[in-house]
This record gives sequence, structure tokens and C-alpha cells, in this order.
Amino acid sequence: MRMLLKGGRIYRNRSFIFRDIFIEDQIISEIGRDLEDEGAFILDLKGMRIVPGFFDVHTHGAAGVDVNAATAEDFEKICRFQASQGVTNWLASVLTDTEEQTLWCIGQYNRWKQAEHCGANLMGVHLEGPFLAAQYKGAMPEELLRKPDLKLVKKYQQAAGGDIRYMTVSPELEGMNALIPEIRDLGIVVAIGHSGADYETARKAIAGGAMAATHTGNAMRLLHQHEPAIWGAVLENDEIYCEIISDGRHLHPGTVRLILKTKGMDRVVAVTDSIMAAGLADGVYKLGVNDVVVKDKDARLVSNGNRAGSTLTASEALINLMDFTKKPLEDILPLLTENPAKLIGVYDRIGSIEEGKNADLVVLDNRYRVCRTIVGGRSVFEAESR
Repeated sequence: MRMLLKGGRIYRNRSFIFRDIFIEDQIISEIGRDLEDEGAFILDLKGMRIVPGFFDVHTHGAAGVDVNAATAEDFEKICRFQASQGVTNWLASVLTDTEEQTLWCIGQYNRWKQAEHCGANLMGVHLEGPFLAAQYKGAMPEELLRKPDLKLVKKYQQAAGGDIRYMTVSPELEGMNALIPEIRDLGIVVAIGHSGADYETARKAIAGGAMAATHTGNAMRLLHQHEPAIWGAVLENDEIYCEIISDGRHLHPGTVRLILKTKGMDRVVAVTDSIMAAGLADGVYKLGVNDVVVKDKDARLVSNGNRAGSTLTASEALINLMDFTKKPLEDILPLLTENPAKLIGVYDRIGSIEEGKNADLVVLDNRYRVCRTIVGGRSVFEAESR
């Protein structure tokens, strides 16, 4: 299918310019002024903004579906919901679970890949565990946490056909830091989190190839003036990326501003860490094996009241970040597009609007709401007239 987007302001080089976009065979074929193609489907955007599709690298579900229990058909349901929020690519975050259930999840992901799709693209799997510290387990079931085991990671990666793209580990576990380079050699980006690691241990993890900090400031040992700990190590390092959950609950807006000021706008990745309640009303839900109650959109474990993921969506994260920082859309967009793509190593295909890249695009109205989502050159979501 050929599509021609006309009259829109496209996001390039941190600014918006009027350009037309010609899409052919799922790829952005040409960007220019006054493009014409008689055989293409023409979409007149009347000055609306066209931005790269959002990439959520950390989400446990949405729209009533929990990733750990999701069938292939359920994954497609999440994909369609994600598209409504401007997400064109995402990773399915598998919460620490049994080996059998984790392999089942991977199997359902493989089934999803073989089906036809009409939503966001599920790019692969994020394993949040099972090599995590019990003291900072958060919503992780402690009885299912395990010691570092490279054979298990290889088993999961083989089952996924190489599509385990991201994994969260706790560097203080015995032998964990020694395995980080080997996990990276399997094609997996390593993040550190759910951790009470001291400063030096965290620095060794980063030196060994850890590339990100999972939901920075949450489920990790905090900075102290005499012991910077893992949080100090990831804030200090210029290369490591910091995930942030910008729902106003996991991080105070002032903390969000501090992280951005410390790390710079090119080393922060906005994630939702959403659970199956995202997009739904308050109530009782699941997060892996856990029962979760959501009240006033705040998700907490029934067992002990600990916060358990979020109900945040990517479109809400965008608006919140603009509100928290008072920065313009141009400055905030990389946190949802370019930065996650670079972290996961797919910036050659997604994350910006360039000729030769995937036609994964989002159209925003003048209030920054998602009007249309295009994935692989197909319009998969269109908002009702407002």
C-alpha cells in the first residue's frame, strides 16, 4: 500500500517543519515538499503534528490483559490498545514467574508473531527477573526469585528465537556481574534494578555492559551522601539510560526534573510499567501471580500495599512530562521515541522520521492528543471526532 501524508508538520531535528511524507512497502520512501502520487492513498493532515511512534520498553499489560497470562490473541488486544495511545512498538514485560510459565509466555509471543496484526508491533520480550534481590523485590514473588543462571537465559532466548531484547537483573547477586557480558552476547540489553547494590557493585555492572536502570528511583537503594549506592551510580554515569515512570506517583515531578537535569534529555527513557488495569476503571486485577487493587488509578498489592506497576499510558506520560518540566513537545519526544530505540538497538529502523525507516508514525492534535497511529504504513488507529 502507498500512502501520502500531506500538509503536516513533521518532527525532525528537534523541531517541526512542514513536509509531506510518502510511504511505500511499510517504509518512509520520501520526505519533501509538494509530493504527488496519483495511486497513493492521500491523507490531508491540515497542519497537525506528525511524530515518530512511541516505543514502550517496559509494560506488563493493559486493556484487561496481563502479559504473564496473555494468549497470542490477548497480545493482539494489547497491541490495539497501545496503538490508541500512540505506541507503535513495545516489549512485553514478563514479571518473574516459574520457568514453565515464562516459557509459555514466550510460546504465546511466538504464536502472535505468526498471526495477522492490526495494532502496535510487539517487538519482543523484556524479562523483569528472575535474578533479582529479595529485599527490593517490589511486586516480584519472592519464592520465584532465582540465583543467576546463564543456561536458563540461553533457554529463554532460544525459545524466543532471539527476541528476548531486554532483561532486568540485580547486580549484587553472587556471580551476576560476571554474567552481564555473556547475557549481552546473547543479544539482550541488560538493565539493573530491583536492587540494593552499593555504588561500586553498580559501577562494575555498568562497566560490564549494563545499559539501563529499571524504573529509576523505585525498588532500588536510594542515594545517601556517604553512600551513593546504585541510584548514585546510574545518575552519575553519562552512558547508562534511566527508565522513569512519569505518573506523578512513582516519582515526584521534582525528582523527574532532577533526573532529567542530571542525565540530560538523551539518556532518559519514559516507560509506563503499566499493568492490565491501564485503560480501565479502578478495581481488582492481576500482575503475574499477584492480586492488585487499583484505587484512584494507583495500583497496589493486596498482600502488603506495595505499589505494583502503574495504570499509566504512553500518551498520558507525554502530557505529564510536558507538565512536570514545562518543556515543549520538541524536547520531550525523544524520551518516548529516539531514546528507547537507541537503548534497545533498533534506532536504524524506528525512533525518528527519516527516509528508509519504518513508517511508524503518530499524528497529534493541537492539544497533543493522539489522533491517528500508523504502523508499518497502515493506519491502525483513528480517534473519533472530538
